[in-house]
Amino acid sequence: MNQSLALSTLVVRDYDEAIAFYVGKLGFILTGDDDMGGGKRWVVVTPPGSQGGLLLAKAAGDVQAARIGDQTGGRVGFFLHTDDFDGDHARMSAAGVNFLEAPRREAYATVAVFEDLYGNRWDLLQPK
Repeated sequence: MNQSLALSTLVVRDYDEAIAFYVGKLGFILTGDDDMGGGKRWVVVTPPGSQGGLLLAKAAGDVQAARIGDQTGGRVGFFLHTDDFDGDHARMSAAGVNFLEAPRREAYATVAVFEDLYGNRWDLLQPK
């Protein structure tokens, strides 16, 4: 049996500002943006070369809005693998992505933690 994780939901404040960040600053590809009616959209962004992506879901109500930027309680919750750490780090930094640390060379990868536009923490990783 083969399985794969297709999408993970990320609660966002606004569809268009989230698309601008993930596509414009991180370099993801907008692979879906369908009107679902009633102000809802099915918005999917995918890292280049990846089969999985993020479903950007606009918060509906106060409970969901309170989770924007803190879906994992302050932990790194997302891990973006790359085969060109230095190039991606430089491009993302130039685009204004907020890295919380300088790149580290670890036994398992080159890694640096960054925040998305809402404060969710991500690892940019180039595995060894």
